Amino acid sequence: MTVTKKIDIKAGKPYRVKIGKGLLDKAGEEAKALGLDGKALIISDDNVAALYLEKVSSSLKEAGFEVFSFVIPHGESSKSAENLLAILEFAAENAFSRTDTFFALGGGVVGDLCGFAAAVYMRGTNFVQLPTTLLAAVDSSVGGKTAIDLEAGKNLAGAFYQPKLVLCDTATFDTLPDEEFSNGMAEVIKYGMFCDGGFLDILTESNTDIEEIVARCVAIKARVVEADEFDKGERMFLNFGHTVAHAVENLSGYTTPHGSAVAIGMAAITKAAIALGKCESKTFDILVELLKKYRLPFECPYGIDEVYNVTLKDKKNAHGKITLVIPAGKGESVLQKCDYDELKDIITLGLK
Repeated sequence: MTVTKKIDIKAGKPYRVKIGKGLLDKAGEEAKALGLDGKALIISDDNVAALYLEKVSSSLKEAGFEVFSFVIPHGESSKSAENLLAILEFAAENAFSRTDTFFALGGGVVGDLCGFAAAVYMRGTNFVQLPTTLLAAVDSSVGGKTAIDLEAGKNLAGAFYQPKLVLCDTATFDTLPDEEFSNGMAEVIKYGMFCDGGFLDILTESNTDIEEIVARCVAIKARVVEADEFDKGERMFLNFGHTVAHAVENLSGYTTPHGSAVAIGMAAITKAAIALGKCESKTFDILVELLKKYRLPFECPYGIDEVYNVTLKDKKNAHGKITLVIPAGKGESVLQKCDYDELKDIITLGLK
């Protein structure tokens, strides 16, 4: 095991993110060091379970845990109320208590679902994130947002619930399909776009260290979450590109991966910002260059009205307004509250 980075998240309930190779082999040891014991429920999907379930299960057993597992089909459609209830029933049938621990082994779908289950089971049980995708490592495993999707849209039911620990085993990235790695890079690029122009320069280099990339993203997210744990102000910057992205995912029936949708959303909002005179055109050029480098899309396949109608159901809507993250330059952005007419205008400028 090689732990190269450790980042502490100073949320309401502080915890540590560890980044390095071989961490899944030590999952049990790391959990036990935090004082966790008793029963462990590993929640994973069928793709990830085939690769890593036995490794994590063995580690937990060696540390003295009684281990159970619950495997869901891979894909966004599994982030459902049906699976949430099935996990809760499974935990209850196996007499899990509030002192036992749920382990999320997988990408963002698994992490969101497992975290929400942990948040509501007996009003809160222990929860550990074991992200196995780049996207989950840099984004969804950190910060405590958990959720399931409803038919009307993505992440419309959920809770803020922080994990006890996050172990990012970067060795798992070696088994990612190219498309899945690219999806993670969309969220990586997002961090540079909204607040760190220097990071964008690093991402243009050819031999960037993946552990350094993850650590830089997590450090940015840590600062944002510490300042605004419950998404009422500064944390909204993390939604750069996401309003259009969630609409794209919804319109595709969730066949468009999250990262690809975020790439499209970032391009659209940046294009609109340029049309409104809020940032220079070179900002769009920098973004598109990076999206092309990591084989990500930047053109929306859906019409203006289609996207607009779905955004009206976005969870960020409040009192007839929605807050958008508007780029103001390379590594700079501002929050702008828009009424629905303004939102329609921005979507039109971004997609035409």
